Amino acid sequence: MDIGGTKTHLRFETPDGRVLADVVDPTDTWSATPVDQAARWIAGLVERHRPAGTVLAAVAVGAQGCDDEHHCAELSHALSAAAGVPAEVTNDAALLVPAAGLTSGIGVIAGTGSIAVAVRPGGGLMFAGGWGWVIGDEGSAPALVREAVRAALTRNDTGDGGDVLLALLIEAFGVPDAVGLARSVNDVPTAEHWAPKAPAVFAAAARGSADARAVIRAGAESLAHLVGVLAARGAGGTDVVAAGGVMTGQPDLFSAFRDAVTRDHPGLTVHLLSEPPVTGAVALARRLQPEEQT
Repeated sequence: MDIGGTKTHLRFETPDGRVLADVVDPTDTWSATPVDQAARWIAGLVERHRPAGTVLAAVAVGAQGCDDEHHCAELSHALSAAAGVPAEVTNDAALLVPAAGLTSGIGVIAGTGSIAVAVRPGGGLMFAGGWGWVIGDEGSAPALVREAVRAALTRNDTGDGGDVLLALLIEAFGVPDAVGLARSVNDVPTAEHWAPKAPAVFAAAARGSADARAVIRAGAESLAHLVGVLAARGAGGTDVVAAGGVMTGQPDLFSAFRDAVTRDHPGLTVHLLSEPPVTGAVALARRLQPEEQT
């Protein structure tokens, strides 16, 4: 299971690799705390979608909000008790490394939120970012919109109307003017309200907006900084795997991120994940299977 900011992806596979079910549900009631409640939420969702006539061998989950090793270990233990099978819970960004077929590396997600997680050689996790889009999560969809609105309104205050970014944001938010944009953003300061407008930022960049390009570049640099933080702390490995709705859906962000990482860390190779992150959860679940079922 991959529990992201907006959707939860479940995949059920047999020990020999046959996919029995592939389900996407909205992530509208998920919280990683308290641990017992989170474990029951996961177990209930698994049971709701478990194909008829099947028996679980193991459950592995990557979940937004599981942002330190102690929390992950506690939730793994609680889920094992709730589901009655071996279970492992990790951060959703930690799924990117096994999903790419690697055993160690740094996973970076830029979607509804942003975070970097290192899966260290020999096991163990290290975290950077993931503070929430209001105060951080640079490079995420709502953070890009936040910075784009700030830039567009600042330019409007100076009387320079030559940048297309403001017009596209006004259109995306469905308001009549800059005053309406400011009110809409401030009156409904939620990721659900802001994040869907991120395509307007990239559309403005494609139409020559210097402000939009600067916002995208700054977001990519911030994501690359998270990689640098983990590398400096001894994350180990030589690979960085990027995913998330904005990273995979907007080539300009990925290109700027890759360029920033390779510029500052030439020993690292940056990959854009081509498989859904849930495949990383499947790989983790296989490691948990009892020997007689492998």
